[in-house]
Amino acid sequence: MRIDCHVHIVGTGTGGTGCWYRPKGLTRVGEPFLVRAVGLTTRDLHGTDFDRLYVDQLLGMVRGSSLIDRAMLLAHELPHKEDGTPVPELSSLYVPNDYVLKLAQDHPEFLAGVSIHPARKDAMEELEKCLAGGAAALKCLPNVQGIDWNLPRYTAFLERMAEAKLPLLAHTGSERTMPVMDHALASPKVLTRALEIGVTCIAAHAGTGMILLDPDYFDVFAAMLAKYPNLYGDNSALAGLSFRLRPSALRGLVSAEMEGRILHGSDLPVPSSGLLAWAFGMLPWKDFRAASAIPNPLERDARLKQMLGFGEESFLRAAGVLRVA
Repeated sequence: MRIDCHVHIVGTGTGGTGCWYRPKGLTRVGEPFLVRAVGLTTRDLHGTDFDRLYVDQLLGMVRGSSLIDRAMLLAHELPHKEDGTPVPELSSLYVPNDYVLKLAQDHPEFLAGVSIHPARKDAMEELEKCLAGGAAALKCLPNVQGIDWNLPRYTAFLERMAEAKLPLLAHTGSERTMPVMDHALASPKVLTRALEIGVTCIAAHAGTGMILLDPDYFDVFAAMLAKYPNLYGDNSALAGLSFRLRPSALRGLVSAEMEGRILHGSDLPVPSSGLLAWAFGMLPWKDFRAASAIPNPLERDARLKQMLGFGEESFLRAAGVLRVA
């Protein structure tokens, strides 16, 4: 089973989904590109049926792909202070766990990636509810949501995750689309305590940083990979226009040393393109042109990853890492 382990749900609350979307900064600038990446328009975004249209587009992409069988849809938790106070004004979007759990229950093409801030007063109760509902992983953006997993106060939460074999998919590296609460939490080192407790962790984007703009933690990720057998990475957003991927990082990601530790992820609705990979000499022009002709965004991203050297196992690996029924 080939799984895309990193697909974002975006919703405005139409149809009672509980989602909201309030773009800030670069999220606002990129809004037309994000909706276009899933075959929709800004008119759809501001219409009365956006949430259903978005899901229908995702369903069509998975069903129409020859390379992807299932997609893990990601909920999006609010940022919180350490005392458990939510800070919605620092977020560009919100996607409740109930919504992604229901989508996964209704459609076999989907898996549910839930999102819970461990400082929430009801964090343990929400975790149990999500486990019972079939959560495949827990997704977070530590630097955006203000989650330092190394704090001792989160030990019980992490121990329950380890016991339930619920993986932790955590954003690592650059974040330029949403307000950041703590830039230091972009390092994969934020996962140290979780790994030591026994939680299977997936460092989204493998710690990569945008060239010339942000710190790059790929070397930190590589060193941790050698130390912790329960650590993985994903290649989400690495076939986009984010300046995350450089030739040396690509050589590491597809090397024998990292064989068996990288999962496939697209980061949809972040647009997928091989332009920068071609410009930096990582992709031949003919491959760039061939991928550009693929209309299905999930298929295009997967094909680009193949062209960049990610093997078949990177697509199959998530089935053995995620909590898949």
